[in-house]
Amino acid sequence: MSVERVRTAVGHVVLMFGVLVSLFPFYWMVVMASNTTPDIFSYPPKLLIGSHLFENMGKVLDNIDFFGSMLLTLVASLAVTVLVLFFDSLAAFAFAKYQFPGRNVLFGILLATFMIPTQLSLVPQFVVLAQFGWIGSLKALVIPGAANAFGIFWMRQYAKGAIPDELISAAKVDGAGFFRQYLTVGLPVLRPGLAFLGIFTFINVWNDYLWPLIVMTDPNRLTLQVALDQLNGIYGTDYSMVMAGALMSVIPLIGVFLIGARSFIADLAAGAMKF
Repeated sequence: MSVERVRTAVGHVVLMFGVLVSLFPFYWMVVMASNTTPDIFSYPPKLLIGSHLFENMGKVLDNIDFFGSMLLTLVASLAVTVLVLFFDSLAAFAFAKYQFPGRNVLFGILLATFMIPTQLSLVPQFVVLAQFGWIGSLKALVIPGAANAFGIFWMRQYAKGAIPDELISAAKVDGAGFFRQYLTVGLPVLRPGLAFLGIFTFINVWNDYLWPLIVMTDPNRLTLQVALDQLNGIYGTDYSMVMAGALMSVIPLIGVFLIGARSFIADLAAGAMKF
């Protein structure tokens, strides 16, 4: 056996081990969600999927408005994702391909915002939203996240290397303005980067707990993560029920990731063939 084959085999083994390590938390979540709380704390621990999954899911549905919270979270996640993809890619296109006064200063200020902890902006944002009368509404979940520094930075770096200057020059010769260049030249090339940013943003908004906990003051209108927190009792917690709720909340994310990752890989391969 050649050395190259040995290296390939070792690489495959390492990759398979990494996949198993990555998938084990999801498997363990299914195991805990399908057993009872005493089974979870038994020794030796049960490593096989139990028979109480649907029973625990029923308990989740009995204790919280799961589907109502999921709908609110889905609407907020989709709205924020669409806005982030538009505004961040638009700003990134300008930063990457246009020369204008103060460009580097503005981009430096943008990068400096990475050093500001998110928690420091919670109180100012809450005060502003309270003055607008948006506390407790969907706008409080969507508007503050409509654009972010990471998305602009990521898309700017992607656009800088992916969009040839010759395409921009050709579009200008054809009389295309900024928005037409963005729509006809920028967006088709940026699709792989947008796919990643869309997955990243959707998952972050879906899993967000702190901000919805602060701004959603109506107990009948809670996002999914805040609603799942209500499954924790004051004097005791049914961990099998909690894990069943967590499993139910993760299933849509798996679908979003699979669809988005497939689009990301397909667009990336198509772009590689074109260039």
